[in-house]
Amino acid sequence: MTRDETVGVLDYDAGNLTSVENALRHLGARWVLSPDPQALAGSDRLIFPGDGHAATSMENLRARGLDTLLRDFAARGRPILGICVGSQIVLESSEEGPTECLGLVPGICRRLPGGPDLKVPHMGWNAVHFEVDHPLVRGVPQDASFYFVHSYYTEPRAPAQVLGTTDHGIRFAVGFLKDTLATWQFHPEKSGEAGLRLVKNFLDWRP
Repeated sequence: MTRDETVGVLDYDAGNLTSVENALRHLGARWVLSPDPQALAGSDRLIFPGDGHAATSMENLRARGLDTLLRDFAARGRPILGICVGSQIVLESSEEGPTECLGLVPGICRRLPGGPDLKVPHMGWNAVHFEVDHPLVRGVPQDASFYFVHSYYTEPRAPAQVLGTTDHGIRFAVGFLKDTLATWQFHPEKSGEAGLRLVKNFLDWRP
């Protein structure tokens, strides 16, 4: 990322913004945090974070016109990073609700299966296995642990490329890529040096 570039961070009342700002500050990035699509439209890349319910998140995005901003960024080939709920609602739909989502990537978000010895939500640290050698994961140790808080998992379909997987009762995708849109289900900004490296890789990415 050059000194002239700006990262837009979407504010749609989905939380998790302070930790994203702290990560960007640590990495020396310039950013704009706003609920206003006009304030974000001139950004060079977007971070789409969030915690919470898929239906509420979609309602807030639509009410602010941020859904149109995301579609425009994707159509114009500008980099987008979805984190947690931001990784889920870029898909076509979610079982949470159920909810019709942004449809930027073919696929569905499904509820994690529970069980007597399997807690849902999946909360805490878990190892991630990177499935590809890609600039977005360069310099991050294979099977490094990252911080998760979620009850639903992503199931992208082709032509999306799975970046990483983990295991919580079932093996599932925790990161995927389609064109200039990349996602992580976990919270890289809360995951120490390995997570910060993933954020930096996104800032330096030239798709």
